[in-house]
Amino acid sequence: MIIAVGVVVGMIVGTFVANIFYGNRLNIINAGSSKINDLLHIIDEQYVDTVNMPQLIDDAIPSILGELDPHSSYIKAADAQTVSDDLRGSFSGIGVQFMIKRDTVYVSNVIHGGPSEKIGILPGDRIIAIDGKPYVGEEVTNEETMHRLKGEKGTTVRLVVKRHNERKTFNIVRNDIPVKSIDAAYMLTPQLGYIRVRSFGETTYPEMLMALAKLREEKFKGLVVDLRGNGGGYLGAAIQLVNEFLPTGKLIVYTDGRKVKREDYYSDGSGNYTQLPLIVLTDETTASAAEIFSGAIQDNDRGIIVGRRTFGKGLVQQPIEFSDGSLLHLTVARYYTPSGRCIQKPYQKGRDEDYVLDIMTRYNHGEFFNEDSIRQTGEEYHTTIGRTVYGGGGIMPDYFVAQDTTALTPYFTQAVERGLISEFCFEYTDRNREALSAYTTVEKMEQYLRTRHLVEDFIRFADTKGLQRRNNQIIKSRHLFEEAIFGSIIYSILDTEPYLKYINQDDATIRRAIELFNAKQTRPTLPKKKEDAKQRAYRSSPLSHTMHLYMAQQT
Repeated sequence: MIIAVGVVVGMIVGTFVANIFYGNRLNIINAGSSKINDLLHIIDEQYVDTVNMPQLIDDAIPSILGELDPHSSYIKAADAQTVSDDLRGSFSGIGVQFMIKRDTVYVSNVIHGGPSEKIGILPGDRIIAIDGKPYVGEEVTNEETMHRLKGEKGTTVRLVVKRHNERKTFNIVRNDIPVKSIDAAYMLTPQLGYIRVRSFGETTYPEMLMALAKLREEKFKGLVVDLRGNGGGYLGAAIQLVNEFLPTGKLIVYTDGRKVKREDYYSDGSGNYTQLPLIVLTDETTASAAEIFSGAIQDNDRGIIVGRRTFGKGLVQQPIEFSDGSLLHLTVARYYTPSGRCIQKPYQKGRDEDYVLDIMTRYNHGEFFNEDSIRQTGEEYHTTIGRTVYGGGGIMPDYFVAQDTTALTPYFTQAVERGLISEFCFEYTDRNREALSAYTTVEKMEQYLRTRHLVEDFIRFADTKGLQRRNNQIIKSRHLFEEAIFGSIIYSILDTEPYLKYINQDDATIRRAIELFNAKQTRPTLPKKKEDAKQRAYRSSPLSHTMHLYMAQQT
């Protein structure tokens, strides 16, 4: 009887409240924070057509966040897993890298130790069916392929692949696939080590310790940390890495916000490389956590920054997960380098387009080519020894290296943008994989490739694809074609570190770092006079670290 009475009372109260709400919703629609919720109720109840409310909400949230700042963002549930995988350091999948060519998925590489390698999947295999259903044609996209091949650890995916003229069926059990955030660790010279950090994720610090241990075995006396192309990641990972290089009690970074109390992060003295000569490489795509690392090294006068001005992201996002699996990355604070500067570049709320185009604006203004074109409009701050640094627009390097575009031509640009170099390299590698696999070092592979007349072969290939031959432009860009073609093949056969070894051979920023190390100029000093133009005239290749030329999707 008590339960029955409670149910009846609940129904009466519920009906009464509902009648009040729906009968008077226009009276409360202006009630501040409830307005959006009320609007959605009105649309759902009264709009002329049926509305997909979850989709409407997913589409509306980014517009709201766009009125706050450029980095507060909303990630739909379907994309949240993929976004998080890279920073977590692993994902569950079958362990292949792939590319899509003519509506067909081609396996371009098989991850060592992964499920696909163990079961016999080979580079060059064409995936033509997944879980008993044909998978070719217009539905084949990067997103759909990753959706079908990734999945919960321990589940099975059935693939039918075409290898030459033979069909093979594989049942692959998904497993954890590591995602490395450190791409390379090797010796540039007999004394100078090199580590490329691609991002700052959960596994970056242990990966860094392993990389440093490897270089220590080779008796390195100095280190280059390459942060070009590093878009950031976890604040904590950046703090851990900086701690390895700073003596005890040094401020690394602090955060402060309207609702977030200021928090200072100091080095604890546990680092093993506090006296090691250090050079950090940056460019316009170095951002966020990578700028925290760079700023801490620069402001503490611990090492030197070489390259170009960084992106300029000084906002801290807090991830907030919704019940449906979607994610909100909300800006809750700003971070400040040890000198007190916030390197966040200026932005206007609601004008994300201008913010995104800032890199192009810098390029057009000439900043990539001439240090004097860089506009330092932020407030002045000072490092520990009194050097002047600036806030409000990225981190300016101590030694500027201009981008070299003298060999760029419209012909080369079209070849890259149309994906013809990637397509040519994949086809060549696929046809000659057995012969290429005999060369296990960068030096031997490069020597072999130089005997194959690949630039001429590419020109003929591009002609069949509608890219008309331009002899003068080909001659001017020949070195860029060689670097792009050889690099793509080396990456496909030998993997990322050998690729970087090859690309770095002719990299002006790397050369500058080596010169500075050899000249024992890795400790900042107060400038006596401005370097002359001749001293600053270093140019970096436009191809350096453009991994997008052949980097495949990973699943």
